[in-house]
Amino acid sequence: MRGYNAFMADSFHWADITADKIIREKGDKELYVCASGITPSGTVHIGNFREIISVALTVRALREKGKKVRFLYSWDDYDVFRKVPKNMPQQELLETFLRQPITSVPDVYGLYDSYAQYNEKTLEKLLPIVGVEPEFIYQSVKYRNGDYADQIKRALDNKDEIRRILNEHRTAPLPEDWLPVSVFCEKCRRDTTDVYDYDGEHTLRYRCSSCGADEALDLYRTESAKLPWRIDWPMRWAFEKVDFEPAGKDHHSEGGSFDTAKKIVAVFGGEAPVTFQYDFISIKGRGGKISSSGGDVIGLDDVLEVYTPEVTRYLFAGTRPNTEFAVSFDLDVLKIYEDYESCERLYFTQNPTPKEQSKKAKSDRIYELSQVKEVPSECPYQISIRHLCNLLQIHDGSIDAVLRSLKDLKPSQEARLRQKSECAWNWITKFAPEEFRFSLRSADSPKPAAENGLAAVMSDVRDLVAEKMDNCDEKTFGEAVYASMQEHNVTSAEFFTLMYQTLIGKDKGPRLINFMYTIGRERLLTLL
Repeated sequence: MRGYNAFMADSFHWADITADKIIREKGDKELYVCASGITPSGTVHIGNFREIISVALTVRALREKGKKVRFLYSWDDYDVFRKVPKNMPQQELLETFLRQPITSVPDVYGLYDSYAQYNEKTLEKLLPIVGVEPEFIYQSVKYRNGDYADQIKRALDNKDEIRRILNEHRTAPLPEDWLPVSVFCEKCRRDTTDVYDYDGEHTLRYRCSSCGADEALDLYRTESAKLPWRIDWPMRWAFEKVDFEPAGKDHHSEGGSFDTAKKIVAVFGGEAPVTFQYDFISIKGRGGKISSSGGDVIGLDDVLEVYTPEVTRYLFAGTRPNTEFAVSFDLDVLKIYEDYESCERLYFTQNPTPKEQSKKAKSDRIYELSQVKEVPSECPYQISIRHLCNLLQIHDGSIDAVLRSLKDLKPSQEARLRQKSECAWNWITKFAPEEFRFSLRSADSPKPAAENGLAAVMSDVRDLVAEKMDNCDEKTFGEAVYASMQEHNVTSAEFFTLMYQTLIGKDKGPRLINFMYTIGRERLLTLL
């Protein structure tokens, strides 16, 4: 990283501002703990990823300030399986496991030990691709190992204080005999239990409404007891000594889980972490909050089909966390790439203009944080995404052919451009609007009819391609084409339509003269 950018970053980027706030509020510590987490109740979607990448960017900012950081990601896989997502197969089978721990639900794809593990491993394999490598904590393991037994007992011993805090934000107060613990029935594994007695030491008694069980549990021997979410979250802040954890605006709403957690954490001898609220993400063309349990989701893998890892990070590094935005798969993809590449060009600009200088520090920091690892030592190969899409379609999707056609491409730049080309081809074939797509006609395909003036112009154009195309620039060539049109009284609309029909079998296409130069002299001659 350039020293100039590191010095200026404190004043501009939200990740650096957050890192400074953590240091200021938590003091100069030997180790800072930054945490994130999710319940793997379904496909982990791009909205969930916003929290992960927000923490990851803050962690990077702290480490670049010379701080040692522990980056935790908790899988809340001992939560209840409440709803079968619509995108999962074997719906009827999954319904039989409702109200059980997510880790008790089988993996319907047959790849892992449980449904929870399938959702966890799917994301864990993707995160290193975008430069996110936390330490994973599996809450089912922690609870089953009895790691939180003392914390459960502490909650039970302070039940009146916890009930008082929770009742501050409830319309219907919790009853006097309420206990801050939940139990999965040891016979049917469901959470349909009523914990009705605690002996003040380590024994609980519960009844199950599903199977009728009436059992006693030893807190230090059972795998079935856990804390409810609003108590579990602050307990872990204290247990893991968390210094920073953001949350969505639902948790940060008045009376939400963060409001209660920041008071309950004192019961466990801890204090609330530094936080910020992040907003929801939608998918362009489809409103509303993304929901894992609903099943109609876009995952990180879907985004990485269209956006390179660096551009994926740029979407989040370049947007404040409390700003809602939509992930686009339509023509906005082109603009997002263009914005990223403009940021990249500015980063490698040695002598910026006064206008560029005014935004360079902020732009450079966004570019640095968008990189999966280190900032490249040289500017990656710059080719507009529109032109790249045209080249790919001209070469029928052959990335090797496209790379060979770029004579100024350095070997050191090839890997990134290949990745960008893969994403561009995925977008063309899966998401691009029909009017954007094309394929060159074969040399032996029937040619559209041309008479009188149009035939004469087409003949002139063929001659111009053969004789002048390699020896003049696009402007000069275009002027010669227009001169022929004027000479033979042919309108632009007539000529352009005929040329596009000749080249791609459509009435419209990319900017014609530039498109002809992209196709190249030899292929044009076979098509004309």
